[in-house]
Amino acid sequence: MKKIKYLFTLLACLFVHLSWAQNKPNIVLINVDDMGWKDVSYMGSKFYETPNIDDLASQGIIFMNGYAASANCAPSRACLMSGQWTPRHGVYTVGPSNRGKVEDRKLIPTENTWYLSKDFEIIPQVLQKNGYTTCHAGKWHVDDDPTGFGFDYNFGGGKNGHPISYYPPYKNVKSLEEEGDMYLTDLLTKKSIGFIEEAEKPFFLYFSTYAIHTPINPVRSLIPKYRAKEKDGGHKNVNYATMIENLDRNIGLLIESLKEKGVYENTLIIFTSDNGGLHGITDQKPLRAGKGSYYEGGIREPFFFVWPNKLKKPRTSDVQITNMDIYPTILAAAGIKDHQGNLDGDDLLPVLKSKNKKLERTLFWHFPIYLQAYVMKGFVPEHRDPLFRTRPGSAMRKGNWKLHYYFEDKGVELYDLASDLGEQNNIASQHPEVVKELMAELEQWWKETNAPIPTELNPKYQPQSK
Repeated sequence: MKKIKYLFTLLACLFVHLSWAQNKPNIVLINVDDMGWKDVSYMGSKFYETPNIDDLASQGIIFMNGYAASANCAPSRACLMSGQWTPRHGVYTVGPSNRGKVEDRKLIPTENTWYLSKDFEIIPQVLQKNGYTTCHAGKWHVDDDPTGFGFDYNFGGGKNGHPISYYPPYKNVKSLEEEGDMYLTDLLTKKSIGFIEEAEKPFFLYFSTYAIHTPINPVRSLIPKYRAKEKDGGHKNVNYATMIENLDRNIGLLIESLKEKGVYENTLIIFTSDNGGLHGITDQKPLRAGKGSYYEGGIREPFFFVWPNKLKKPRTSDVQITNMDIYPTILAAAGIKDHQGNLDGDDLLPVLKSKNKKLERTLFWHFPIYLQAYVMKGFVPEHRDPLFRTRPGSAMRKGNWKLHYYFEDKGVELYDLASDLGEQNNIASQHPEVVKELMAELEQWWKETNAPIPTELNPKYQPQSK
């Protein structure tokens, strides 16, 4: 009798487990590298072609005001994975913080933390503890090995920020076997589809492509098509366009694999980019500048959510969101309620399900270091000055107000994004009361996050003569 009772108990537990596994959504997080706000055709590009991304976006919620928490790769990815502002983890850039010529830097910058500390519990670790099988494919860039941060599988991820080549041999792309002459993006997709096909329980796939980061290695079969195509303003780089179309094709294959397995309806798909497009190779107009800048072109991204079983009314939203919101949103979607860590983002499910039409809060960016500018043929810089993409400072957005503050000269820029999306007209002097209010909020945020403020003068600094 005891054996029969034990058997029934075991079967009941198995039934509960299977029911849980069936109800938990699969999660696919697509984080494209260096894709700008207008680098997809659904955002208005007439030169780049992204039919698969466009079709996917049309089935979900498109956020027109979607932001990365940083303007370049490693810090943005650290923010996404930890769900926390840059001052919390100290990753501000790629490599050292004293980039640019020493004689051009007025301040001693804050020392950069190169990699995310193991003290942080990030998205895959929480999901793994809650029954998910987890897979990373592509660029990692926040430490040496994704499997030390909760991923069961790793295809191509390491500390490197880009491949040496998209053509085999890929050289610095680890844990990825070469297969014939496959283009790197194609191989990462093939591996990811294999993972989806074999997954037997709810899965989390972080599809973090190296594309479309440099080197700009074209997909050769597509070159004639784009050479013959009419250029569209700042969208004219043929090789770059082939990389975008190839990425789009692979995303289409990835989505098709979900449908073939019969799990598409129960999969939450999140699409975004880690920072703006590389200005000079692509262009985000009307947004100003690009990657590495805290003007809109460096931080505003293509950003949408698709969940066919839950989000039944595709639409466009003007709610301002950040990639730090992805962490708490995933937790909510997966029904994980016992997370104890600090998260600076917000759960977006109420917005996604139309229960909340607004999300009242202020977004902040902090960059207490230097990031040098670059020279490119035919390139006209749109930064504050020609020497640096960003000098030490902070930025914030509250409603339609966008404020930039610089530590070197205590300079302030204020823009009304409702009427000046391109951040061309600094109206700080016309609205001193707004500047005062926003600066008070920014200073309070510095205190709350223990944000480092560089003040030490650089003895090697040589002011430029005007």
